[in-house]
Amino acid sequence: MEVALRSRLAPKIAFATGLHPSFALGDGARHGSLFALLGGSEARREPPSPPGSIVVEWGTMEGTSFDELEFFRAISASRARALLIGRRALIALGLPVLTRDYDFWLHIDDAALLNAAVRPFDLFPNRSPEDARQFGRYMLQNDETVDVLVARSVSTVDGPRVFFDDVWPRRTVLTIADGVQIFLPTIDDLILTKRFGGRPKDAEDIRLLEALQKRDP
Repeated sequence: MEVALRSRLAPKIAFATGLHPSFALGDGARHGSLFALLGGSEARREPPSPPGSIVVEWGTMEGTSFDELEFFRAISASRARALLIGRRALIALGLPVLTRDYDFWLHIDDAALLNAAVRPFDLFPNRSPEDARQFGRYMLQNDETVDVLVARSVSTVDGPRVFFDDVWPRRTVLTIADGVQIFLPTIDDLILTKRFGGRPKDAEDIRLLEALQKRDP
């Protein structure tokens, strides 16, 4: 599924801590914020959007020296098979959560591609691609933190294994700028990734994702 993300924050999109984006589903009729969907009071009306599109409009925030749009542009251009997961993926879908970190699930053979793409941002791996494949994950870090999962498959806390090669072909594509795309698991698959750890915040994130699913069945 391919969807478009519209940002009113230039020059970069606001995936950063402290942002509460408004949310609209572009079916030409049903609009409003996710806060209203979840019982909040910040309901707002949006202009009609193309059928089937997801539109996220980002509010203002303090700028940082890290250019997120260029970060995602570099990853998009690298051809690395990288799925954005974790709370950054929820924020990309317009859900009201906070995080400072980036989480990706990466194809096991693409660590070198990703590492080269983010090197201009002074993000360096704590493991070699070979060690990362053996360990199943690694980190890219400076002032920002990027957690990278490189396992072929991961078991959920309730048993089933989730395979990257199954999740990747049905990914959701978010276009955030000309020539810049972000790949996310489908909502069903994103819920499964939230069952990898079984933390209390994962249960809350699953609740938000299920509410989003009901909004757009």
